[in-house]
Amino acid sequence: MAIKMVAIDIDGTLINDQREITPRTVAAIKKASAAGVKIVLCTGRPMTGVRAYLNQLGLNDRDDEYVVSFNGALAQTTSKKVMVDDSISFNDYADWVNYCLKEGVHSQIETRDYIYTTNQDIGKYTIHESGLVSMPVRYRSLDEMARIQDQYVIAKAMMVDDKAVIDRAYADLPQELADRFSIVRSEDFYLEFMHKAVSKGSALKRLCEELNLTTTEVMALGNAQNDNSMIEFAGTGVAMGNSVPETLKVADDVTADNNHDGVAAAIEKYVF
Repeated sequence: MAIKMVAIDIDGTLINDQREITPRTVAAIKKASAAGVKIVLCTGRPMTGVRAYLNQLGLNDRDDEYVVSFNGALAQTTSKKVMVDDSISFNDYADWVNYCLKEGVHSQIETRDYIYTTNQDIGKYTIHESGLVSMPVRYRSLDEMARIQDQYVIAKAMMVDDKAVIDRAYADLPQELADRFSIVRSEDFYLEFMHKAVSKGSALKRLCEELNLTTTEVMALGNAQNDNSMIEFAGTGVAMGNSVPETLKVADDVTADNNHDGVAAAIEKYVF
């Protein structure tokens, strides 16, 4: 059956190591979009970190194109009509951030407008994330966060620290706390916590139901653990050549890496 939707991760997939979309990939995506194929950027980023790429691809401010952000917590048209919105409760966040403080691991949350951290000594990976997704950082104590909790929606929480620090904190995470979240590793220094129902795959499934598309009409491309759910959901799940081993295992096919037009190669192979 013909591919009618292509779901594409951003970091390590759509963009190369210089954070650029190569000309060949831009051309392949624009050709697919012009042919009526839905191009859905599926990312852990907030929308602030997606808009520039949507503009480059000619997909922004449209009622018929879609983005899945925050690893599936939010799905919307590129003209901002919300279709999926699953957030973390403040009570779950409070228990989680207290665990992070006890374990000595830097943490943050992302809303639609800001990154918030309870770490007065703001971690280097929070600063990195702020620049990556074009979102400002605000320091708030937990009691300050509690007082303004009705002013924001927690799309996702993140442990943001050196690999060894996160590995230790994750290994010791109480099962009762882990069971409240959907947890994915997007980088060695990022461990992401979302609402229990959230994944890229679940958001893509709900989007397909809305658009009356079957899984066989979907191709998904990614490179990391947080992409596995959508690669498994899609009828054609494609791993990038630079993928982590867990992602390579669940994919139907492997394309070139993100520095050698892997997305373009997959679109040319399966869409045209």
